[in-house]
Amino acid sequence: MTPDLVEKTAELVAIPSVSRNEQAIADHVEAALRSTPWLGVERIGDNVIARTELGRAERVAIAGHLDTVPVAGNAEPRVEGDTLFGLGSCDMKGGVAIMLELATTVAEPEYDLTWCFYRGEEIDRSENGLVQLFEDRPELLKADAAILCEPTASLVEAGCQGAVKVRIVLGGKRAHTARAHLGRNAIHRAAPLIALVATWEPRSVVLDGCEYTERLSVVGIEGGVAANVVPDRVQIAVNFRFAPDRDEQLARSYLRELFGDLIDPGQGDSYEVLDTAPSAHPKLTHPVLARLLAATGQPPRAKLGWTDVATFAAHGIPATNFGPGDPDLAHQADEHVTRESLDAAWSRLAALIGR
Repeated sequence: MTPDLVEKTAELVAIPSVSRNEQAIADHVEAALRSTPWLGVERIGDNVIARTELGRAERVAIAGHLDTVPVAGNAEPRVEGDTLFGLGSCDMKGGVAIMLELATTVAEPEYDLTWCFYRGEEIDRSENGLVQLFEDRPELLKADAAILCEPTASLVEAGCQGAVKVRIVLGGKRAHTARAHLGRNAIHRAAPLIALVATWEPRSVVLDGCEYTERLSVVGIEGGVAANVVPDRVQIAVNFRFAPDRDEQLARSYLRELFGDLIDPGQGDSYEVLDTAPSAHPKLTHPVLARLLAATGQPPRAKLGWTDVATFAAHGIPATNFGPGDPDLAHQADEHVTRESLDAAWSRLAALIGR
């Protein structure tokens, strides 16, 4: 019988786990896994890893993050018919619920399995639990293939975009606003930069049948001194999501060149790369991932956004995204997941691992 995955997901949604506050949900996951006799379990901080050791010919890692973005009036789970609303229901406690259900009920899988529940995916990579595990305990994550249970509407979303976050500071000169001509308004200087981003034409590239469209956004702006002072400084944050045919270095170089003519160190301007995350090519030729794709009966789609598929790929492990929930609902205040999507993802993963 199909388990009641709406109820199991709602149980996880009810446990607050905004990034940097994953202890309670990690405790819950650890307790369930430790009561399962065929699993060897390790807890490293708020990351929980469970492994089978059955001597199978191949090992598959199945991973999901425990954290959510901040609350947006949606902290409490709410069920309406066959739909569960609540923070993290789509991204990605539905996927975590499926992982936990399969890990604790499938005693004789076709592959040896590594179940990885990790912290800090929704924040900077420096705090990403999977990245830290690869740095500190890579032997725990060694696998022939990997599946990230990110929301994909129970379809295969291959690869992922990379990301570059930059901070641009433009300088000016203070003056009284009644004599503004004696100053240089830094915020006004930001107008051409913002216009450049607003009118930027996105580039699309098709790789292995998956179309990736790049995105460029101003995501923050800070400036101003007082209502009667011409501002001498403005800070602009920009986020660039790049296609997998660029690596991090090419993406950084492209962005620096794009803004180059608008940044003048002689006027106190500066440009700083705050964070980067690698892209990942679609890698669906591995037999495990090919089987998963065939089970969906649909062609693969490009993953729009960054996921830890790129982290596995950086360590030579072919990986793909597959999980319940509409990815377009991720991070929205009304995010939700349906019973149909949960059941479809559960049944396909169960068939893959040999339930």
